Amino acid sequence: MTPHLLYGRSQIPVTIPSDANVTVIRKPSMPTLTDPIAAVHAALGSPVAALGSHVSPSLMELARGSTIACIAICDITRPVPNGLFLRPMIETLVKGGISISNITVLVATGLHRPNLDDELLQLVGDPWVIENVRVVNHDARNDADHVELGVTPTRGTVVKLDRRFVEADIRIATGLVEPHFMAGYSGGRKVIAPGLAHAETITTFHNCRFMADAKASNCNLAGNPLHEEQLEIVKLLGGALALNTVIDEDRNLAMVNFGEILHSHAQAVEFVQQYCRVGIDQRFETVVTSAAGYPLDKTYYQTIKGMVGAIGALQPGGNLIIVSECEEGLGSDEFVLAQQRLIREGVAGFMDLIRDKSHAAIDEWQTQMQIKAMEAGSIYLYSSLPPDQIQLTGVTPVDDLEETIANCVATSAEKTLAIIPEGPYVIPFYDPERVRGLG
Repeated sequence: MTPHLLYGRSQIPVTIPSDANVTVIRKPSMPTLTDPIAAVHAALGSPVAALGSHVSPSLMELARGSTIACIAICDITRPVPNGLFLRPMIETLVKGGISISNITVLVATGLHRPNLDDELLQLVGDPWVIENVRVVNHDARNDADHVELGVTPTRGTVVKLDRRFVEADIRIATGLVEPHFMAGYSGGRKVIAPGLAHAETITTFHNCRFMADAKASNCNLAGNPLHEEQLEIVKLLGGALALNTVIDEDRNLAMVNFGEILHSHAQAVEFVQQYCRVGIDQRFETVVTSAAGYPLDKTYYQTIKGMVGAIGALQPGGNLIIVSECEEGLGSDEFVLAQQRLIREGVAGFMDLIRDKSHAAIDEWQTQMQIKAMEAGSIYLYSSLPPDQIQLTGVTPVDDLEETIANCVATSAEKTLAIIPEGPYVIPFYDPERVRGLG
C-alpha cells in the first residue's frame, strides 16, 4: 500500500516506515451520478421547497415574470463543477423569459483577489458562458457596489451585500458543500456572506470572538456563531435560491440539488456528512495530511484549512505534517502582515492584540485558526515556498518528506501514523465506539 497525497495538480506518494502502525483515513466510497447534466436539469425542474412547504415552482416557472437574474459562483479556491450547471441554468432562465443580457454571473470572492482572464475561464468552465453572459467579480472594498440591509438581530453585524445580487429578481447562490473549518460546511448561505458581503460585514463576523468559539468548527452547524449569523443575513436579504453540489475524492459529481437556499443546503449537508465525517478509535502520534491539492493549495492562507481539519486525529503534542504546493505564495498582503505579527509577537502576544477588536483586520482570522493547529502539536510543512516566505509561516519547513515522516515515527512511543490523502475534505473525529471509513 502506497497512499498518495494531493499536491498541486498531481500527487505525492507516501513512503511508510516499516515499523509504523499506519492508518489511512479517507471517505467511505461515495456513489457518483452517471449522467451529471441530466441530474442538473432534474434539479432545476424539481426544486427543494422551503421548510414547511411541499412543492416549489421549477426554475423556468420562477423566471416567468422576472426581469433580472444574478448567479453567484465561488471563486477559484473551490473546485466547484461550474461547467456542468451554469449553461443549463442560464438557458433555463432564458426559456422562462429573462433576457440573456439581464443575467449576471457574479464571482463571490469575499475578500479574496479577483479571478481574471484565463483563470476566469477556467473557473467558469464553459466558454459559452463567458461569451454570452456578463461575468464579474465581487469587490468587498467598493462601497458603491453594496446595499446596506440593516443589522443582524442577535449579534448586531452591519449587513452590506453586493447590489447586483440584492436587486435581482432571481438570486441564485451556487457552490460546493464540503467541511469548513469555521462555518461548519461551505456552500449555500456562505456564498452570500462572506462571498458577496462588504468588508465591514466580513470583518465583523470574522473577529476573534467568532473564531474563538468552540462551535465555529468543521462539520458543526449547531450553535455555530458564523452559521447563525449567515442565516440571519439571508433573512435580511429576503431569501435566495441555491444550487448545491457534492463531489467525491476524484471530483466527480455525487449529488446536486436546487431550491430554497436554507433547506436545499441542509439537504446537501445531510448527504455529505455521511462521507466527510470519519470516526476514528484512536488519536495518532504522527499525522500526515494535505491541503487538498489544486486549487485549494494555491496559497499558504488556504493551507491552514488542512492543518485544522487534521487536528482531531492528532494526539496532543504530536507531529502534524502537511503538504501544500503554495504556487502563489503566502496569500494576500493583509495575511502576510498578520503572519508577521504572529512571528514578532508570538502566539500569546498575537492573541492579546486581536482579542477585543470588534472588527478583525483582513485575513488575520486565518492566522488565528493556524494558532489552533499550533497549540495541538508540532507543525511541519512541505511546500514550494521560498525561504523568505517559509519563515513567515511560523511552522517548520520540510525539504525531505520521507525523512521527516520516518523521524517523527522513530521518535514516537507507539509509532502510530495516520495519513489523510484528501486533506480538509475529510474530517476525522475521535469516536471510540463507532469506526468507519478507514482504509
